[in-house]
Amino acid sequence: MGQQVAGAEQVDVDELTEEQARQELARLAAILNRANRAYYQLDAPEITDAEYDALKLRNAAIEARFPHLKRPDSPSDVVGAAPAEGFAKVTHQVRMYSLANAFSSEDIREFDDSIRRFLGLGDTVVDYTAEPKIDGLSLSLRYEAGRLVQAATRGDGEVGENVTANAMTIGEIPHRLEGAPALLEVRGEVYMSHADFAALNEAQAARGEKTFANPRNAAAGSLRQLDVEVTRSRPLKFFAYAWGAVSEPLGRTQMEVLERFREMGFPVNPLTVLCRGPDEMIAHYARIEAQRAMLGYDIDGVVYKVNDLGLQHRLGYRSTSPRWAIAHKFPAETAWTRLEKIDIQVGRTGALSPVARLTPVTVGGVVVSNATLHNEDYIAGRDASGNPIRGGRDIREGDWVKVYRAGDVIPKIADVDLSRRPEWAVPYAFPTRCPECGSEAIREEGDSVRRCTGGVICPAQAVEKLKHFVSRPAFDIEGLGARQVEQFYLLSWVREPADIFTLAGRDRAGAKALLTLDEVLARISRGSEETARARLAAALGMEAFDHDEAARRFAARSTTPLSRQPGWGEKSAANLFAAIDERRRIPLARLIFALGIRHVGEAASNLLALHYGTWEAFEAAITAAQARTGPEWEELLSIDGVGQVMASSLVTAFAQEHERASIDRLVAMLEVEAAQPPDTSGSPIAGKTIVFTGTLERMTRAEAKVRAEALGAKVSGSVSAKTDLVVAGPGAGSKAKKARELGVEIIDEDAWLKLIEGT
Repeated sequence: MGQQVAGAEQVDVDELTEEQARQELARLAAILNRANRAYYQLDAPEITDAEYDALKLRNAAIEARFPHLKRPDSPSDVVGAAPAEGFAKVTHQVRMYSLANAFSSEDIREFDDSIRRFLGLGDTVVDYTAEPKIDGLSLSLRYEAGRLVQAATRGDGEVGENVTANAMTIGEIPHRLEGAPALLEVRGEVYMSHADFAALNEAQAARGEKTFANPRNAAAGSLRQLDVEVTRSRPLKFFAYAWGAVSEPLGRTQMEVLERFREMGFPVNPLTVLCRGPDEMIAHYARIEAQRAMLGYDIDGVVYKVNDLGLQHRLGYRSTSPRWAIAHKFPAETAWTRLEKIDIQVGRTGALSPVARLTPVTVGGVVVSNATLHNEDYIAGRDASGNPIRGGRDIREGDWVKVYRAGDVIPKIADVDLSRRPEWAVPYAFPTRCPECGSEAIREEGDSVRRCTGGVICPAQAVEKLKHFVSRPAFDIEGLGARQVEQFYLLSWVREPADIFTLAGRDRAGAKALLTLDEVLARISRGSEETARARLAAALGMEAFDHDEAARRFAARSTTPLSRQPGWGEKSAANLFAAIDERRRIPLARLIFALGIRHVGEAASNLLALHYGTWEAFEAAITAAQARTGPEWEELLSIDGVGQVMASSLVTAFAQEHERASIDRLVAMLEVEAAQPPDTSGSPIAGKTIVFTGTLERMTRAEAKVRAEALGAKVSGSVSAKTDLVVAGPGAGSKAKKARELGVEIIDEDAWLKLIEGT
């Protein structure tokens, strides 16, 4: 059996004093974080599942009652543990995309409509493949000359972990292929059947070892073992369903490729069928849902893909998902529980986001203690237009609420049971001042959220911007996650992004803190001094805040090398500083996204990077556009996908003195890589700026735009002196007229298709 948790008899959560709660949270954090590392990294469980679950539920219940005592290292914010050391990183030659989700038949019909609209197919019926969505772990297998040379997990889609030796132990994965292209990347899902999962857990229990929560966790944990023999002993299976890099085409349709996979020896799900149009897709979904419990393995929906690979190529990709595929998820699982408290979290753009603190409840196999409440309108029982939702029923602290999870990780509240509402429950009064810094929180016309006006003086915004900066789509600094960022901010080691890149030097010099203890307290206590002191006490490992003791610990932490700080060692500190140095060289699109400018997401960052090419060009253009007039402003607005709101947000960020100074300090420490346009060798339109106007009859405007960008062109929404070519269909008006006035070349759709023919 696992080691038992020792300690004095526990006091019931409802009877804890604040000081007892603080001590108990510290104790639970130490036990649970150690347990996570033992289980996920070392595969050496120290406590049983039942003990672990009970401790985590107790931790969540205390945090729900005392939310201001939540620690930076709270186990509630942890899912698993950091990747185990020993797995090399693998950059995917072709990105592993995620799928957009659908939850209803109406969503599927809209998906089909969007495909036909994009391709201009009118009423033509489109063929789709439909296959069960396996609830397992994505894996990419690379074969060269028919030999398996590499296996990698999805990771963040661009970089995964090298698990080649582990994948070699899975019996359903061929080591050699006959009749395969010289280069072939086969992608699929590693999973565990229900029967094998039950047998594994029975064996684990018989040996007194930790059992697994579900087959998906068992499969993921088994594949990511540093000891390959452990993986070999686990009953893992594999289904192939996609591909990455290939040296030659595999077929003309999705079904042809899947059949070829079968011929090569890969398992392909036998429930995969060809469907003509949405009616057949929805019917097959119903058949699979009806036999879901009898399949013998876990699935969470059905995946539809356009069958014709030529159409897939024309449809292309969004920033994170293909246009030609969608996952039709099974209905959300729900549960009822008590809403203990409504807390307000402040995001990087100042948005005040309400969060429901719940009596912990299991929803879909996951213990849920928090749920989003969206905004003040949602709490009040109305939409942004003032129309009633949930029949106009508002949500109050103390209510019995229905919680659901569907596709998203973040749980949501669907409804409230008025019959169980306590007599003392009162309507929730949404704050008009920021709970973190005390600044006025205003709601602008047309905005669904209320925002703090504190800006740089708001510690919550500063911390959330730093968390965004180190997130995966941004700088993705390994070893520097949300918990570390929050702690480093509280200790005044990092106040803005540029400070991350000076941390190693200050660590060597023995002076990491950028502010004194009193300066830190002054900055973080503008909203609530009690909360600020509690947070700083937790960061310093104190049970209760005492100024003299805090000053002593603060000074000691600042002058002690990171390698000797709690939770760190020589290797982990060296790894962090090395990871920071690796990110001094950063692609332009990632840098733009990392700045955290409102309305500028991943897709927009890629658009801006491809348009301007270099940081110098981007920075100069946005600076020159601050007057919101002139050629630079017009050029910014001409980028297809950039509107007035995004453009205004960009120039405002660069015009604010404090924010601009912070950006300049950061960029001075970086080597920003120029945007890499797609390989357009031989393209007649590479580097040209093109405007489409009028009605195109042989391809839609959306498809024409995607095609032009794939060939290296910039697509603009307006004509200017920088426009190289205008493609004009019937009905072309002011844009064609302006092109003639400026002497810009104008061609019709036939000439356009002839121009790009064969590329």
